[in-house]
Amino acid sequence: MNYIIFDLEFNQQHPDDIKDDNKPELLFEIIQIGALKLDSKFNTISTFNYLIKPNIHTKIHPYVENLTKITEDELNKALDFKNVYNEFLKFIGNTDSVLVVWGTSDIKELLKNIEFNKLSTSPIPKKYIDIQSYATKLFKLPKGQKIGLKKAVEVLEIAVDGEFHDAFFDAHYTSEVFKSIYNKKIIPQVYNKTLEKRPKVKKEKLDSKALINEFEKIYNRKMSKEEIQIIRLAYFMGKTKQFIIKDE
Repeated sequence: MNYIIFDLEFNQQHPDDIKDDNKPELLFEIIQIGALKLDSKFNTISTFNYLIKPNIHTKIHPYVENLTKITEDELNKALDFKNVYNEFLKFIGNTDSVLVVWGTSDIKELLKNIEFNKLSTSPIPKKYIDIQSYATKLFKLPKGQKIGLKKAVEVLEIAVDGEFHDAFFDAHYTSEVFKSIYNKKIIPQVYNKTLEKRPKVKKEKLDSKALINEFEKIYNRKMSKEEIQIIRLAYFMGKTKQFIIKDE
C-alpha cells in the first residue's frame, strides 16, 4: 500500500470581476498540485509538482499571488487541468493507495475541479487520512480549534526548507508530520463523496445592496470598494461550508 500525500493551491475570482449576484461556476480553481508518494515503510517513492493554467479565474487574485508567490505569467505557461490531472493519475498509479491530507477540504475541492472539467473521479483513491485532525487531538487543542500546518511543524521541530503555501512544500511538511506522529490508531477512512446529484432547488441570489447596507449601518459609515469586495468574497467562501467545525 502507498500513501499519496498531496496539497493544493487555488485561485479565485479577481476583485475586478466581482459583480452583484455573480457567483462563479467554480469558486476555487486549482492552480498547483504538489504531492509525495510514500511506501508502507514511509520511504519516498516519487514526487509530483505541477502548476496549472486556470480556465475560469484567468487573472490571479492579488491575495493569492501574495500568499503563494505564484505569478500570472507562470500560470499562463503551465499545462491545463486535464493534462495535469492525467499526470497526477499516472503518479498515483494502480497500487492500492491512501490519500493523506491536511484537512479534508483539498479532497473536496479536487473532486469539484475534476467534475467541473468533465473528467472522471473514479481513479481517485477513496481511502484517506486527515492528519490535521490527528495532530489537533495529539496537541490537545481546545474544542472547535484546529492546529495549522506551520504550527505543527514548529512544535515537532521539523526542518523548514521551503515556503509554506506552496503546494509541494506543504505536502512535504504534511508527510513529515504524518511520519512524526504516526501510530497504529491512525487508520484510513472512506471519503464520503459530496458530489452526488441533488434535487434542483430554486436559484437564490445575493442581495448585495442589502448586505452592504447592513454593514454600513453597523459601522455607521460607507464601505470602501476594497471592503465591499472582502464582504462579498467572505459570503461566498462561507457558503462552501469548508470552514464549518462540527461539535464532537
